[in-house]
Amino acid sequence: MGRLYDRAAGQADEPHRHDYYTVLLIERATGQHLVDYQAYPFQEREVHFVSPGQVHQVLAEARPEGWVFTFSRDFLAENNIPESFISNINLFKAFGDTPPLKLDPATFDRLQDIISQMENCLSPDLTYRERALGALLQLFLIYCNNTAQLDTAQLDEENGSICILRDFKQLIDQQYASWHKVSEYAGQLHITPKHLSQTVKELTGKPAKEVIQDRLVLEAKRLLLHTDLAIKEVGYRLGFEEPLHFSGFFKKRVGASPSAFRSGRKLS
Repeated sequence: MGRLYDRAAGQADEPHRHDYYTVLLIERATGQHLVDYQAYPFQEREVHFVSPGQVHQVLAEARPEGWVFTFSRDFLAENNIPESFISNINLFKAFGDTPPLKLDPATFDRLQDIISQMENCLSPDLTYRERALGALLQLFLIYCNNTAQLDTAQLDEENGSICILRDFKQLIDQQYASWHKVSEYAGQLHITPKHLSQTVKELTGKPAKEVIQDRLVLEAKRLLLHTDLAIKEVGYRLGFEEPLHFSGFFKKRVGASPSAFRSGRKLS
């Protein structure tokens, strides 16, 4: 991260999004990390996770000490790492709050050692280089998952509730602009809306309807801030046939109208 800071002469990058996963292992830094318009101040010994499609920006006030690495869905597939592994460890969140994971000194040292091993594996002369990196990636994320002290059931790919939640989240990413009702997702998953809502709330603390709306709000913010689309066009893109319905929905969830949100954020 220090080399990236030097290369940019200390200038912050613009808010941007990638189509791959990003991990930041922070040893020490000052400033903040913006992820989908939420600010997370940097602290010592922590790890940040950014999912494909999330808008993020690193605002470092001084030269940071830490590492950043990325990996793609293609990398997972080529190394026989099921994407369900990434989903089930629940460290990468495509939408909603994505706070960094605080690390104890022993875990930080383990992760730092894994990063060092990753760097050693970058040599093109290493046989099975990609497999070695894939194994180290999984080990890194497993240590992080253990530190997060998540329910171990979340790693059980045979657990019916976990499968429902995973499939529900995947459907939301595919259909959020077309399906706004819990019943539409439940029908595709061949379960009742009540069962879907209960399952999602047990695992996330939020009812299914709120999870769907979180995704709509996030995409609305992205379109308002990173495109020049008229507000009514943003609403149409998100499946609202009437501009007033979109404006009312957005103001109820965000506390500001779409135009006020756009102008206020751009001015700041």
